[in-house]
Amino acid sequence: MSGVTVDTLFMSAAVADGTSADLQMNRSILVRDRRIAWLGHEDEAPELGGDARVIDAGGTTVVPGMVDAHSHTVLPGGSHWIARIDDSTEELLLVAEENGEIAYSAGTRWFRDVGSPPRNGKALALRVRDAWKSRHDRPYVRAAGTWISKSGVLPPTIDIEAADADELVAAVISQIADGTDLVKLYLDGPDVDTSPWTADEIARAVAVAHERDVPVTAHATRLEGARAGVGGGVDCIEHGSHLDVELAGEMAKRGTYLVPTLGVLASWESFATTTSIERFAAEEGKGLLAARKELAYQSVGLARRAGVKIAAGTDFGGGSLRANQMAWEVECLVAAGLEPWEALGAATWVGGDLLGEPDAGRLRVGGPADFFLVHGNPLDDPSALWRVWRSG
Repeated sequence: MSGVTVDTLFMSAAVADGTSADLQMNRSILVRDRRIAWLGHEDEAPELGGDARVIDAGGTTVVPGMVDAHSHTVLPGGSHWIARIDDSTEELLLVAEENGEIAYSAGTRWFRDVGSPPRNGKALALRVRDAWKSRHDRPYVRAAGTWISKSGVLPPTIDIEAADADELVAAVISQIADGTDLVKLYLDGPDVDTSPWTADEIARAVAVAHERDVPVTAHATRLEGARAGVGGGVDCIEHGSHLDVELAGEMAKRGTYLVPTLGVLASWESFATTTSIERFAAEEGKGLLAARKELAYQSVGLARRAGVKIAAGTDFGGGSLRANQMAWEVECLVAAGLEPWEALGAATWVGGDLLGEPDAGRLRVGGPADFFLVHGNPLDDPSALWRVWRSG
């Protein structure tokens, strides 16, 4: 409730914080100056001043504000999102405003932006991040720069190309100089069976970033790219659709996070019936997608069993989901084998830990009042996250 400015007591709600399967009953929360001033059993609620508000939250569940750990703030999503990357700066900034508005209304309080197209030499999401810092109706943003990829893999209008290890290091330094909060490497292609850079080359780039206290994440849908990224010391693997037992174990050992973005695959399945785009609607496309989805779900299961830290991210904007569909990602994580409470944790405090933000995705006295209320118990039924009763 970060929009609340007068003392406000939310009475008689349940609390689901994603740290266990237990729903905390009969809880009340006092919000003062947009922060949690008190949290406890309703029978112990503090005395209130004459101008305080009391909101009867009975029958609802308080959930920490969610962290979308894989987002593209300035991109529109949908089946034609790739063609929209070259839209004008003005149009993409309008898209960002809409994304921020609908995400906030759906309970998302943080965007971990993992790539945006450059405008005037800098990733556009950095401009949005800075513009939203003083706002209380938009998510907080932590942003990478634009994608860093091997020459010839991505359209040259959206990435920084690095042909070799020296250029890779130079690209990382350039991104950090622009003020990025993290660095994004693209570890797919151009040959799908090999990583674009070796683990040793990636390690050089990671060392440069870590010396400057900047984390490094890696897009890797293929096994070899993910293996090189983990071996090179990246902090997180995005997508990770082709993990094996050995790599999952190594990720757990190193503390490497996984953000699997399963909802994108679910949305593509729906495109088979709602679009005529061949890669979604044709029988060959459906078969390829089904196989990809099966591998991705298997990878999440392997990661969970190995003890890998899994954070939830929609890939909105850069995939087909919209910014208000974190609930869909949580449902997909449950379908892939996480318990509902684990999936809620992936969408809240695990994402906060990945960001290095101790208040993100958590409820604590003294912390920001970045929670929302839903009908139902998301610790049993993740679809409850769609039923937002109050947000902001």
